[in-house]
Amino acid sequence: MKTPISLPRDDNSTGRDLGEEEIALLTQVIKSGTLTSTKGTMVQRMEEGFARLYGAAYCVAMSSGTASVHTAVKAIDPEPGDEIITTPITDMGAITPILYQGAIPVFADVDPNTYNITAETIARRITARTRAIMVTHLFGNPCDMDPIMALARSHSLPVIEDCSQAFLAEYHSQLVGTIGAMGCFSLQQGKHMTCGEGGLLVTSDPVIARRARLFVNKAWGYGDPTPDHYFLALNYRMSELQGAVVLAQLQKVKSVVARRQRVAAQIDEGLRNLPGIFPPVVTPGATHAYWKYPVQIDNAALGIDVVAFAKQLEALGLVAQPRYIQKPAFMCEVLRDRRTFGKSAFPFRGARAVEEQFTYDPSDYPGALMALSRVLVVPINEFYSSEHVEFICGTFREAVSALVGGRT
Repeated sequence: MKTPISLPRDDNSTGRDLGEEEIALLTQVIKSGTLTSTKGTMVQRMEEGFARLYGAAYCVAMSSGTASVHTAVKAIDPEPGDEIITTPITDMGAITPILYQGAIPVFADVDPNTYNITAETIARRITARTRAIMVTHLFGNPCDMDPIMALARSHSLPVIEDCSQAFLAEYHSQLVGTIGAMGCFSLQQGKHMTCGEGGLLVTSDPVIARRARLFVNKAWGYGDPTPDHYFLALNYRMSELQGAVVLAQLQKVKSVVARRQRVAAQIDEGLRNLPGIFPPVVTPGATHAYWKYPVQIDNAALGIDVVAFAKQLEALGLVAQPRYIQKPAFMCEVLRDRRTFGKSAFPFRGARAVEEQFTYDPSDYPGALMALSRVLVVPINEFYSSEHVEFICGTFREAVSALVGGRT
């Protein structure tokens, strides 16, 4: 049995590229006494830098990744009862903003190998009520965007890209987040760039940028000749303290992603040809950003399911997350039991143009159910050394050998 070693973790300093650069900019903010982005310069400088990095005309910062998705949905401005097609395998923070804007999340099934929705599965969900498509580049692996964009154009539907896990991932040499109408990013603790909590939205559409900027500022028209609160909106502003940290992180993100990609390539090689274990399937023509490293488990080959296999690894000192999420989004109480606004079940009931009962049938999502039944999410970090990689791969080899024995 291999001796367990401690892996760098993204929830503390061992696995976060934070240091003197962030401290220096934070010190500037504190000494200035200006902590609000409506008066300071850090958030503005960071927005401009991120927009340049992405070749986008505009970047708007906000308080969280969920806020960035909410802002994107508001920029689309759906009518109550409109539908937005998205994935059932994602964080709830990418789904509840749809409900808060009075729209209904409609789920497309996923490719069980890439874990992403596809043009084929999206097409089955388009109705007369569809208002937009939201794709999530899960784990940092881009969706197959060309057919999705062709489908969206044929129906005149805007595409929102959730890039929370996919900083600097590319699809046919184009950065994801710049392919659709807008891209949303999370700056939460474990992301490629972080300030603890925060979000970004990029777009090259001036109308979307204007709506987004207003929405994070209570729809108050800062700088307008006669400003007012133009529509219902929230305060989702990012503080100057967050902006200072992200501004420093902006100079490091290319290195962070490149280092993760190198580590992932080493793990790929270490797990290659291991019975019952399959490294991530990368979308053809794309580059994976590796927020995490999703391994596919062949339950039949190993003789146990993914949850039991995760326990085998944990007994050997490697903690990995089976299934990623315990159940697809449509099985969570908020959607299953319509726990939205009081007892109204709005927007599932009472929304304009919704005449029939809206339901989610698990049988419509065989790909999602299969994907969750066999995905094991292994942590990955830009600070992993060759020793860390060998520990991970050696632990997999030991666990598999104990299960399949002479069959190896």
